[in-house]
Amino acid sequence: MTHHIGFISTRFAGTDGVSLETQKWATVLERLGHKCFYFAGECDRSSHQSLVTPEAFYRHPEIDKLNQQAYSGSWTVTKEARKAHPEMTHLHKDFFSIYVRPPQMTRRVNELKEYLKERLYEFAHQFDLEILVIENAVTIPLNLPLGLAITEFIAETGFPTIAHHHDFHWERQRFQVNCVGDYLATAFPPALPSIRHVVINSIQAQQIASRYGLAARVIPNVMDFDSPPPASDPYTETVRKDFGINDGEYFFLQPTRVIQRKGIEHAVELVRRLGLPAKLVISHASGDEGTDYEQRVREYAHLLDVTVRFESDQVQDKRGVTKDGQKIYTLGDVYPHADLVTYPSSIEGFGNAFLEAVYYHRLIMVNNYSIYEVDIKPKGFHTLWFDGFISTETLEALRYALKHTEQTQEWAEMNYQLAKRYFSYSVLERRLESIVADCLGYQV
Repeated sequence: MTHHIGFISTRFAGTDGVSLETQKWATVLERLGHKCFYFAGECDRSSHQSLVTPEAFYRHPEIDKLNQQAYSGSWTVTKEARKAHPEMTHLHKDFFSIYVRPPQMTRRVNELKEYLKERLYEFAHQFDLEILVIENAVTIPLNLPLGLAITEFIAETGFPTIAHHHDFHWERQRFQVNCVGDYLATAFPPALPSIRHVVINSIQAQQIASRYGLAARVIPNVMDFDSPPPASDPYTETVRKDFGINDGEYFFLQPTRVIQRKGIEHAVELVRRLGLPAKLVISHASGDEGTDYEQRVREYAHLLDVTVRFESDQVQDKRGVTKDGQKIYTLGDVYPHADLVTYPSSIEGFGNAFLEAVYYHRLIMVNNYSIYEVDIKPKGFHTLWFDGFISTETLEALRYALKHTEQTQEWAEMNYQLAKRYFSYSVLERRLESIVADCLGYQV
């Protein structure tokens, strides 16, 4: 039976983890015969399937301003609150703190919440929706009015809802000091009877249970391991040349955005200490989190005399040509040419880049981040890994792996088969079929 399913988030565009996983869920749900529709502030899906509302985007100017007030961690908000409450000044000298928000902020949050809630009603009516899938919008509080609007919409309608959580606010330091604790308690995540909660790792399942008393199913990130990667074609033969990889040099690929938690300085150090000719290529730009960390990586690479190439202009969603006439490759074009994929993140919700490297049969260097240690490594994957710092043992293991390609190819094939067993579309299909049936009140 076909059902109309509405996905809601701040953005469905580009190659961020939420957009990628949403596309995978939609692909599987459509294989099961359902129709998918989208509500977001930015959206690259078909206009016939989407309702775009700019205020839903977390970088909309008004939402940006609210976030600066909510998570400033400074006394700026306090001063605004003091000015807004002259009647309180003489009541208690310690009344004001960084946890107090100005009333005009509350008013604006409520105004935007009401507007977004109206748009959600319009979305549900326009596409005759039967189930909602909330993608991280009631998880990480980057759009407070949207999260509150979604929560009230579900409370008012009892809509069958799957809340797909990727990054909770307690997992990010920037949200720890705030003046919106009441909003976080209400909507991030909401505790409503019609919501089925889904998390991407087992640690999150434990945390949401202990903090909110909510049961959650674990559905990890996946890839289509049932369909092997396509063979390289003549278009990709120039990848190494275009990225400046000379004959006899190793190609190390860092397939992530340039943000602090990705730990890219470890990859730079690795190249320096390895003692073998190698270049590090970073495939993505900094994105929405500023360029300070990128500048730090550039300076660190210069300090260590390591060649790091930032190739986000030439690695995009689709093949093409840059403004200056250079080839544009997809990430899938680039992976097969890398001798090593570096993945030195300190924090990850799960690990899309890890699954991609396994999919393309690459040798992987991983920092032993918590989710990898708990949910991935115990499955039996064979990678090169380090625990917070590059040791001499790490370097020796990497030198051995690079010089014994037959051995690494065996590891890669073993990793692929493990991923096919635990993280494939067929696994996702079984779990989504079950949760959709639960939402609609019938058995599979």
